Amino acid sequence: RNENDAEHAWHMAIMAYLLQEYSNEPVDIAKVMLMCLIHDIVEIDAGDTYAYDAEGLKTQKAREDAAKERIFSLLPDEQKEELTALFDEFEAYETPESKFAHSLDNLQPLLLNNSNGGGDWREHQVTSEQVYGRQRKTQLGSETLYKVTDQILKENIEKGNIKES
Repeated sequence: RNENDAEHAWHMAIMAYLLQEYSNEPVDIAKVMLMCLIHDIVEIDAGDTYAYDAEGLKTQKAREDAAKERIFSLLPDEQKEELTALFDEFEAYETPESKFAHSLDNLQPLLLNNSNGGGDWREHQVTSEQVYGRQRKTQLGSETLYKVTDQILKENIEKGNIKES
């Protein structure tokens, strides 16, 4: 079965702790773990957009911004501000913490897809250009994890799970 968003967030948070030594820069691991836990909360409300869905990606930001405001507005002001800032930091992809958290957000589903024989890539006829376009950002947070990513992608291209572009 496909994992749900809660499982994805939990896996990422555990990965953050276990793989923190592979971050390109020192990070506040508690902050990274919290980013991992909240990064898809708005996606749950706004509707999940598949990573390679060009049409869905066009409206994703607007849908997620509205969901972010609705969800975080349920909290007391101080918590709303804190979680909104943390979510926005993750989305901005500028700090060592957000870059490392994004590396995990890219790596975790890749590992799952690899473990099921590349089924999702085959089902959606994903090309190497699409996957590398998304996965290259992994190296911004972790060169080491990108090397693992690159190896997995090359193996799946060779097996025909990912179409060569």
